[in-house]
Amino acid sequence: MIGRLAHITICVCTFKRPELLTRLLGAISALRTDGAVTYSVVIADNDRERSAEAVVREFASKAAFKVTYCSEPRQNIALARNKTLEHAEGDFIAFIDDDEYPCAEWLSELLGALRAHNADGVLGPVRPHFEETPPAWAVRGGFFERPRHATGYRIDLKEARTGNLLFARRIIEGVSPAFREQFGTGGEDVDFFRRMIEQGRVFIWCDEAPVFESVPPSRANRRYLLRRGLLRGRNNFNNPKGRIPKMLVSTVAAPLYALMLPFCLLLGQHVVLRYQIKLYDHVARFLTMFGLNPVKDRDM
Repeated sequence: MIGRLAHITICVCTFKRPELLTRLLGAISALRTDGAVTYSVVIADNDRERSAEAVVREFASKAAFKVTYCSEPRQNIALARNKTLEHAEGDFIAFIDDDEYPCAEWLSELLGALRAHNADGVLGPVRPHFEETPPAWAVRGGFFERPRHATGYRIDLKEARTGNLLFARRIIEGVSPAFREQFGTGGEDVDFFRRMIEQGRVFIWCDEAPVFESVPPSRANRRYLLRRGLLRGRNNFNNPKGRIPKMLVSTVAAPLYALMLPFCLLLGQHVVLRYQIKLYDHVARFLTMFGLNPVKDRDM
């Protein structure tokens, strides 16, 4: 239709984080689009007790845009993402996590980059927001920092994720489901991007559209980071593509990293932890191969 503004549906999956969800919704209401685009929000509550419903209903009653609440009682991030897509009505879909909040120009910058580079989707930076002063080793090791690129950089599978993402709705037409249930505790985004990239879809980077991710004290510690390494290794192996090469790499890498750990002590605890995480990643592949689950659930 001539003259119709592009519409973006912002999709959020949440699980027992009402205070973070409140902050995110407040930041979404403060987005600046200069009238160049319209947007709505869909929140999928992945808690069978519907802990987010009251927060969303209250916000929706005052919002200047459409807010849709839906529930996915089965705790599975892939199913929750699919639930948001069932209610999405935009020309474009944006995903942001419930423990993140965007800059004011977030949507405008993402959409502008997508159009300027004729891409199918665009990803932006996720920067840490420490709720308390982090340990020195966490800062030195950069454990909560992620790679950044110049706008227009083409994203490959290794860096693809849904924490700050906008894509054209057309790319999921005929794709059912968009996110696969077997990746319900993590890795659903990697599987999604793998299938999209194999179909020739192009995703690029927009460095001007950051979101900020909460890092509470419960995450700024070694236990959380090592557990995340186990989760990454398990999810990596659960992806059926390239399992044999992955195990060959792990067969060499795991003992090598184990041997390196004592020498890393000379370089500082942040170096020790970096290689511990790498070791746990490879060990998790072996455990998963033998039917052992190194991580029973996932912090959503």
